[in-house]
Amino acid sequence: MSELLRILLLLLPAILHTANGNSLATESWCFWSSDGFSDMEYIRSYTFNKINYMEYNSTLGKYVGYTEIGIYNAEIWNNNTAELQARKAAVDRFCKHNAQIYSSAILSKAVEPQVEVTLVKKSDGTHPARLMCSAYSFYPPDIEVTWLRNGQKIEGDVTSTEEMADGDWYYQIHSHLEYMPESGEEISCVVQHASFQKPMVYKWGESDHHSQI
Repeated sequence: MSELLRILLLLLPAILHTANGNSLATESWCFWSSDGFSDMEYIRSYTFNKINYMEYNSTLGKYVGYTEIGIYNAEIWNNNTAELQARKAAVDRFCKHNAQIYSSAILSKAVEPQVEVTLVKKSDGTHPARLMCSAYSFYPPDIEVTWLRNGQKIEGDVTSTEEMADGDWYYQIHSHLEYMPESGEEISCVVQHASFQKPMVYKWGESDHHSQI
């Protein structure tokens, strides 16, 4: 796991309700993970009655339709040079501008989580052991906690709580792993957060040791 935590900026959708009960909505999404916003991706989606029928994707540099009417409109708009230029300009005008504000107001005040890996339940040889990876006192609340077994990501047997407010503007989260221990193996908890330059790895059995991926 070598990617940085990907940050999402969503501005409130514009929704139009018609007299016959139909609704048309547009949403704008900005995704990035680099400090300089060099990988910024802008997506503008168009939804009719909760069905996403078309969207603009800055990585593709064009509109993509997902329904018959969406494909029809995408072809028209992709042939409109002024429209495409306006959407391309939105990466800087809309996404990067707002991302800079978000970074200054939120990410610059990020607080690193305090992470602990603890044994909740021992294995008796027939039933699995349970580990808990807890992250405390972090801000902002967006965080990702995953597990590695001998360097490979564990996909199953993992349950996590939602980010919970501590009551003092900070947050906590707890992730549980059930597994059958094997001799010589290495179990690690991986935490990705805006306060880290890279994901941090916390090895079970080495509570004071952590490293970057």
